[in-house]
Amino acid sequence: MRYEKPATAQEAASLLANEPGVARVLSGGTDVLVQLRAGMIELDLIVDIKNLDQIKDITSEDGGFRIGAAVSGASLGEHADVVALWPGVIEAFELIGSTQVQGRATMAGNLCNGSPAADSVPAMAAANATARIVGPDGERDCSVQDIPVSPGRTSLTKGEIVTSIFLPARPERAADAYLRFTPRTEMDIAVASAAVSLELDAGGTCTAARIALGAIAPTVVLVDAASKCIIGTKLDAAALEAMSTACSAACNPIDDKRGTIEFRTQVVGVLAKRAALIAYKRAGGRT
Repeated sequence: MRYEKPATAQEAASLLANEPGVARVLSGGTDVLVQLRAGMIELDLIVDIKNLDQIKDITSEDGGFRIGAAVSGASLGEHADVVALWPGVIEAFELIGSTQVQGRATMAGNLCNGSPAADSVPAMAAANATARIVGPDGERDCSVQDIPVSPGRTSLTKGEIVTSIFLPARPERAADAYLRFTPRTEMDIAVASAAVSLELDAGGTCTAARIALGAIAPTVVLVDAASKCIIGTKLDAAALEAMSTACSAACNPIDDKRGTIEFRTQVVGVLAKRAALIAYKRAGGRT
């Protein structure tokens, strides 16, 4: 196995594009190093991007924030302005692993691992986050929800790497929230999860919403039908019940030892309802 430490993102992309064997990017390493140790993958090349320019920076941009692909969960959780703007994204990211893992784990890595149960991905999708991608053909931006395509696979082409995640600006009366169900309280992966982002007018009526679900389909699911159920309401019981039903209807889960199809389908609607109420309160709404 070769180890390369490129000086630029374009150099990293070229190394990956020109490698005929199996290659992986090393940033936080909390997925790829575990996979190597477990014998799940055999690599011909590992490309370390941790020291690329701005890869560990959090920068203000157009009222939002650009999060470098090597920014750890610990660093992001300490950034008060990002936490204030997107609390649901941060609480989702901070659920990943232990304190030690948080010192290394990155949102970009969590996204590119392609797990249907990734905690930060539904929250980023609800936030309408975009990933900046550098590849052999240059630079492009892509919606986060369009990157995972199936368990363990992404839409990134050979040689492409994610260099940053952009969390956009939002109005003053707006907020988000993320909830998941796990058999254990800590250091587990989601059996089902829900992220809700919404905006309110001065009277507390919901004017915009995005609802994303995790661990209930091969990829994260953005449920427009559920969002429409609460737009134009103050999240009354009828609206929340309709939203919950729409979330359950959008499910395409599997049966496994961690949860049945029936359980996942039911509990994700409950999680979405609870997350919506948390987001509504954070945005200044009164229930």
